[in-house]
Amino acid sequence: MAFPTDIPLTREEKIWAMLCHVLALLRLLPVLWTILVPLAIWLAKRDSSRFVDWHGKESINFQLSVLLYHVVFGAIFWILGLSWFVNLAMEAFVVLFVLIAAIRASEGRYYRYPATIRFLR
Repeated sequence: MAFPTDIPLTREEKIWAMLCHVLALLRLLPVLWTILVPLAIWLAKRDSSRFVDWHGKESINFQLSVLLYHVVFGAIFWILGLSWFVNLAMEAFVVLFVLIAAIRASEGRYYRYPATIRFLR
């Protein structure tokens, strides 16, 4: 998919797009906060900026995908006694790619998360 590059972005757009990703790192709170916070930003800002719309959907899709993967793989590996390892690996994966996405957003660049189901298009 080609990303629009001809539209100049404001500092505010870059900050809101970055926050869609960074605030999803509230992983110490109940799991739904990682989805609800980016969702709230996306709903509030999606009509005013294509850039924030893009990053908001990307963040929500990634967080929903991670939640699904945690449920499926967590159950499978719990049976095998390896759920702690899978959860640790998945959390490292999440933090790494959320930080990459946040940096790209702050630079005014588009980013696609790997292994993400596109629930929102």
